[in-house]
Amino acid sequence: MTINTRLLRDSKKTRWGMLLIISFVMFAAYIASDNIFSVEKILMDPSGYAVTQTEYDNLAGAYSIFNVYLLMLIFGGLILDKMGIRFTGIMSCILMVGGIGMLTWSLFDLRSLVDAGTQTGYMSILGAKLRTPVFWAVIGIGIYGVGAEIAGITATKAIAKWFVGYEMALAMGLQLALARLGTGIAYGATPVIVNSVGGNVGIAVLIGLILLCIGLVAFLFYSIYDKKLDRQIRENGIRENTASPEDEFHFKDIIQVIKNPAFWMIAFLCLLFYAAVNPFLKYSTGMMTAKFGVSETLAGLFPLILPMGCIVLTPLFGRIYDKKGHGADLMIFGAFLITAVHLLFSAPFITDKWIALILMALLGVGYAMLPSAMWPSIAKIMPAKLLGTTMALTFYIQNIGFIFVPKAIGAIKESTGDNYTYVMLFFALLGVVAILLASSVKLLDRKKHYGLQEPNIREQE
Repeated sequence: MTINTRLLRDSKKTRWGMLLIISFVMFAAYIASDNIFSVEKILMDPSGYAVTQTEYDNLAGAYSIFNVYLLMLIFGGLILDKMGIRFTGIMSCILMVGGIGMLTWSLFDLRSLVDAGTQTGYMSILGAKLRTPVFWAVIGIGIYGVGAEIAGITATKAIAKWFVGYEMALAMGLQLALARLGTGIAYGATPVIVNSVGGNVGIAVLIGLILLCIGLVAFLFYSIYDKKLDRQIRENGIRENTASPEDEFHFKDIIQVIKNPAFWMIAFLCLLFYAAVNPFLKYSTGMMTAKFGVSETLAGLFPLILPMGCIVLTPLFGRIYDKKGHGADLMIFGAFLITAVHLLFSAPFITDKWIALILMALLGVGYAMLPSAMWPSIAKIMPAKLLGTTMALTFYIQNIGFIFVPKAIGAIKESTGDNYTYVMLFFALLGVVAILLASSVKLLDRKKHYGLQEPNIREQE
């Protein structure tokens, strides 16, 4: 018998309040993830941290080492579907705090050693010989990466739970937008902060650590409401596989995920798309100074354009998907835009900083367009009880790109004498394959009728 037909998520104020908490956690996560890569020159300066190219490449790829090599993302998705949103979210926040705490300590230690002219020992990881503080920085980023990626899939499942039948794509778009704001602040503000404290990068990372601690407290508050919603769903006998994964999920159901061809297409589209953008940001400040003659401080502001554009456009594209549909078309156009931008960046005759500014803005449009449709589309393709595992497998495949693309870029730079033309052509090639995959998703949708081209909001809403 139905006791109460109105759930917490039916209150617009409540569900958007929950979205705000989830978004703040990811906002803090992106600040903590990206701030050190906005000061590449300071890290590699012999009078600063004396980070070598090999060390920097390993720092840039450290985010995914445990996720890929130890399959931690896969386990995270299984934990999410088996243990639920609250347990997994708290666990991921603790991992992020611990990882960034280790990174902060490592940077302060490395700075003190360089300032004192003290020699340090070396440790190896994945065939790379790193100074001991850099080694522990890599480990810290790796631990943080486990927490951040699990937090990402938890956030997606939480939004799908609170916004089912409502503005799901808009909500996911806003969450992505606020996360991108974290990236923008990291790239825009970190160089200013670091220069104001005498080049001490550890101070900027410490700020990210404090924000993550606040995020952990905020998620504990979210968990109170999430538990209430679960209770309401049970009392009303609602069986939608979003609220009680511990009752619904079975490990054998993973076969449903790996047998679905649409999953593989979107997962590899995710890999190519993010590999063509996120690693690019980590090397973009170097390109801006080398190719476009931009100062180091100003170079940190150029990547800020991309996430700032996402703040406005991701919710807009999400709203279009909610109201009008065309999710597959949005993915195709987004992949096309990033490919075109990388091709123009690769042109040797384009060296004007104003053109670089425009290209970064266009990249921001593509960066907003494709994810605003891709993540809600996964929720359409797979049953909600498998969403955690599906997202984990998708993120796992994505993380493979995060490990190997920085190594490929480092090899290209070394073999071409830091010639960014070849680096950008490599990114453009990733974009071309992404276009082909996005087009294939649209064709498969026509055959399987997933509804990717249909609106998300129910007509009665």
